[in-house]
Amino acid sequence: MKKFSFLVLLFAICCQTYGQRNDSIARLLTKELTQISENGAVVGFSVAVVSEEGTLYEKGFGFADKKIDKKYTENTVQNIGSISKTFIGLALLKAQELGKLKLDDPINDYLPFKVVHPKFASTPITIRQLASHTSGIKDPSEYEKKGYILKEAENGNAKVNGNFLSPDEMMSMGDFLKDILSEDGKWYKKKTFSKYPPGGMFNYSNIGAGLAAYVLEQATGESFPVFTKKYIFDRLKMSNSGWSFDAIDFTKHSKLYADKDTELALYKLVNYPDGGLITSSHDLAKYLSEIIKGYAGNGTLLSTESYKVLFDPQLTDENHKDRSESKYNDEYNMGVFMGMSSKGQIGHTGGDPSVVTHMFFNEKTKIGKLLLVNTELDKDRVQEFIAIWRGLIAYEDKL
Repeated sequence: MKKFSFLVLLFAICCQTYGQRNDSIARLLTKELTQISENGAVVGFSVAVVSEEGTLYEKGFGFADKKIDKKYTENTVQNIGSISKTFIGLALLKAQELGKLKLDDPINDYLPFKVVHPKFASTPITIRQLASHTSGIKDPSEYEKKGYILKEAENGNAKVNGNFLSPDEMMSMGDFLKDILSEDGKWYKKKTFSKYPPGGMFNYSNIGAGLAAYVLEQATGESFPVFTKKYIFDRLKMSNSGWSFDAIDFTKHSKLYADKDTELALYKLVNYPDGGLITSSHDLAKYLSEIIKGYAGNGTLLSTESYKVLFDPQLTDENHKDRSESKYNDEYNMGVFMGMSSKGQIGHTGGDPSVVTHMFFNEKTKIGKLLLVNTELDKDRVQEFIAIWRGLIAYEDKL
């Protein structure tokens, strides 16, 4: 009994020491990020550092609403840009597990309209090619001109970008994709398709990502929001996440800023799966932790085999014209909508009007980090974004 009591006491002391050390490191990181935030170039942001075991650090800085001094916290929500695409990847693999589709199926097996590469009409486009951005589909000008819809018709003094359309011009994602990609579509152009065949050259495609989510809807008979809520958000207890303003607690939503003094009108995306997920760093940290677990063979959302497919590199030098080897280039290689750099960083970046995001984990250390920003980046704000990210890099292994 004495030995047992001694070991328990020793364990308690060690845990207490470790906890104190971790708290000390967290305070140092908070101090550094607070100092960066006080420069004021970025209005508001939140960060998190995670491992397989869960969230190691999370905090918000600056303002979610500068006018009323509302703080940006780890529970503040905003759209996260193209990190959203990684959820398409998980959803596709869950649908494959359920027997609803196979990644190597031609997309026209499911679509209610045909999508054919006009220069390679006899070569079918597959789901896997959409997920690795090798389908040959490019983003036409209509993606920008027709894809952003104002949340409200009247926006007071908030800036309205020239390509933001009024709410009454909202259309369904299916109609949007058909009008761009089907030969009978009113915006169809052959130049929307590259000179390379399906399965050939990497060409990052937002339209292709939306099309993959639409294929999933047709294959499963469930909307993409319903499917992802059932198989991802609910299972990870991501209670502050959704694909529309109606799906989240809007009182937690951040304002977006064109610059440090100018609010940008809120908007939604017609092709929403490619970048329209609204979430918080608190919720996204749960997701990143699960992704790391999946990479290590311990995931809960997908089978071990499906996680292997998620992270299986699809690209070679033959799929790239110019293959950047920068540390956080998420286009160096691609799994199933999962980006991979040449330096062992796995995840995705994101960007939309007044939204900039990063989410990566280190394949060796299994430590991940994320950053959500509510402000458009100019030269000064880019430097602040880099400083925040470098701060996370400096502390991630110490936490």
